[in-house]
Order: sequence, then C-alpha cells, then structure tokens
Amino acid sequence: MKVPFFFILNFLFLLDQHLKCFSSSNFTTQTPPPLLILPLKTQEISSKSFPKAPNKLPFTHNITLTVSLSVGTPPQNVTMVLDTGSELSWLHSNSTRSISNSTRPVFDPTRSSSYRPISCSSPTCTTRTQDFSIPASCDSKNLCHAVLSYADATSSEGNLAMDTFAFGGSGSGSNFSDTIFGSMDSGFSSNSDEDEKTTGLMGMNRGSLSFVTQMGFKKFSYCISSLDFSGVLLLGESNFTFFLPLNYTPLVEISLPLPYFDRVAYTIQLEGIKVKDKLLPIPKSVFVPDHTGAGQTMVDSGTQFTFLLGPAYTALRNEFLNQTMGTLKVFEDQDFVFQGAMDLCYRVPINQTRLPTLPSVSLVFRGAEITVSGERLLYRVPGEIREKDSIHCFTFGNSELVAIEAYIIGHHHQQNVWVEYDLEKSRIGFAQVRCDLASQRFGLFR
Repeated sequence: MKVPFFFILNFLFLLDQHLKCFSSSNFTTQTPPPLLILPLKTQEISSKSFPKAPNKLPFTHNITLTVSLSVGTPPQNVTMVLDTGSELSWLHSNSTRSISNSTRPVFDPTRSSSYRPISCSSPTCTTRTQDFSIPASCDSKNLCHAVLSYADATSSEGNLAMDTFAFGGSGSGSNFSDTIFGSMDSGFSSNSDEDEKTTGLMGMNRGSLSFVTQMGFKKFSYCISSLDFSGVLLLGESNFTFFLPLNYTPLVEISLPLPYFDRVAYTIQLEGIKVKDKLLPIPKSVFVPDHTGAGQTMVDSGTQFTFLLGPAYTALRNEFLNQTMGTLKVFEDQDFVFQGAMDLCYRVPINQTRLPTLPSVSLVFRGAEITVSGERLLYRVPGEIREKDSIHCFTFGNSELVAIEAYIIGHHHQQNVWVEYDLEKSRIGFAQVRCDLASQRFGLFR
C-alpha cells in the first residue's frame, strides 16, 4: 500500500558553491557521491483549495513534497514530489500534445537526446516491476506500460523509460545517467493546485526501481523544521554527530508476499502509545500485522498526519480528550470529520494567539520513541470558522475510516526529529533536534 499524495511539503534541492567538496563531476549509479547536503523547505497551498462543504473533507494535498532538479539532455528543469512511501519515480510527459496548450509543468522526452523508452521484453519490465500493485504490461508499440494507483484514489499511467537526472548547477552538480522512471501522460493527481506546481513524483522506498535504490545510496536522512520551514536533507553516508545519539529501531521484514503488507515500505514495529507519561492499555497484539499483513507501521514522508488503526486510535482519542477536558472546547458536530479520518476537533477563539498546554503523545517503537508535543498535536483547519472560533483538529486519524489497513507515521509528526534511513543495517534512527539549527550547522539558511 502506498500513500504518496495526501498533502504538500516543498523540498527544494539547491546546491551552494560551498558544497563542491561533496560532489564529483559525473558518476553512474554504481558510484554514488559520498554525501549530498541539500536544503529542505516546506510550502503550503492557500486555503481556497479546500472544499467548504460538506464537512466530511476528502483527502487533499495542502502540502507537496518537491525536489528541484533537471532531467534529460539538454537538461529540463523539473520539480518532483519526494515520497518515501512510493517506488517508481515518474514525470508528467507532454510528448503527445503541445506544451503551450498545458499549464502543468511537464517533461518533454522528444527534446532529450538521452531519453530511451524501455521495451516490455526488457528484464526491467518483466522482473523489476514485481512490487507494483498492478503488473506492468505491453502497449501497442511494444513498450513497457505501467499503471500506478494510490490510496487517495488517484493514479498515473504511462511508459517506463531511462534518462539522466542531475542535481546542482553545471560543473558542480551530480549526474545520474540511465535512471529508470515513468513517463506518464494520463491520470495524475486529483488536485489541480498540486499539478500546477509539480512535474512528477520521486519514489524513495526500498523497491528495486526507487530513486534511492537506483542511485546506490545506503543511507539518507532529513530534518523538517516547524519554525521557518528550513530543514536539511542528506543523501549518502554522514559522519556528523552534533545531533546524535540516534535511537534506532529495526525495519520489519516479511519474506512471504501478503495481500495487505507492503514489503518495500519502511516498516517498523509500533509497541505502544503514551499520553503525557501514561502508557495506554493497548495490547501489543493490536500493533502486530495479522496473517494478511494488515496492521504494519510505515514511516512515510508523503503523508502529512499520522493514522492509527481503530482500537489504537480510539484509546488515544479517549485519553487525549480526557486529559484536555477543561482546557479545550470540543467541537460538537458529528458530521465534521477532517480529512475523513479525524473526528476529534476543538473550537479555539480566533483572537487566541497561543494554544493551552497540551499533553504530549509518544509513539513507542522497539528501541526508539517519537514524542509529539505542543502545536503539532492540533491542526487549524483552513477556512473553517464557527462564529468567533476557528476549528483545530487532533493530528492523529483513524485509518479504518479511510480504508487504510496500516499505521502510518506522517511528516507532521516528524518535525524537529532527525530521521535516518539506514538501508545497509536495515533500521531507522530518530533523534529530537532543532531542525533550523541543524540546517545552520550544515551551512544552510544563514
């Protein structure tokens, strides 16, 4: 199961001159750079993109995860949604219609001399697409055809191809030739605001065709700031220790294919949930995937909030409601369910500049914890006003309300947490850190 598009987070990949020491002029997927240090930013779409009625809001994309780079020869500038919950990278393609007739940012393969389509008889098409939810097929031109469907009911469709992907400016950047991606000419996201800003999607999970796998990186990490939207993304091995120690939790591996278990996702084992210092009385069996694979816990940068399966969500909701009684005014409207999954919301006076002190929520993993506190616990719903009150919703949702058979840890709850994906040792590390200060230590956003 892949959930690449719920919301918008804006990663801008810009390489400063002082990063030359970390780059080489040209290298293939077999010789990745030792380290790429890249600025990480977020950007929100205006509230007008949200529907006002009915109050049961569908999944929307109010934050998009984008990577700025160039593709092709000569290079074409593109922006791609970076998503650790997806495998195949793809670009909006405009080879069959005039670019001038489309306002969506696109990649034109006819302008690239290094673009090469992949035939359906290629091993890439016949064996390396095994983790796709829908098997690749042959089109009328004997090219490898892919249809990608996602949990938010969106899809993308097109052909697999190869081309050169490049980061940074000419002479100081890093080039990755023969990168496999999807050249998509139909489907796309259901959100026009997102389409206006992005050219495609960059998959970063553990699948054989993901970007991080093709580039040969054994480790990558990021830190998302909640203050001024300045964070940092590292691709490759890092020896920086000023934010350490990291607490590691192992990735969960299941060898046999199961219908509801995504084997190439970043799956870790959730073992408990605490509200303030109180461990909720939830049996550990609730957090363990069942015989169908349903119930895995995934770390996903492509999802904004965190989603829990019914029993765990209900226990957390009840305890948080109990501990905030008397300090927050509950929004009593049974028909209002934010994002279709968040039914615990509060009314906060518009002129109130600060939220009251809230009990922290800790997600307890095997060997590590993520603690969510303060404003990250409540999200002000854009455009929703009741009399003189704004509506703030609890940032944990019920997976079962949106037919997701998994626990998903979204990027909103990864703010000010250093998150390291260690593929070589099959683990994920977490450390609480001020991401804006971490960015400054790397020489970014001075």
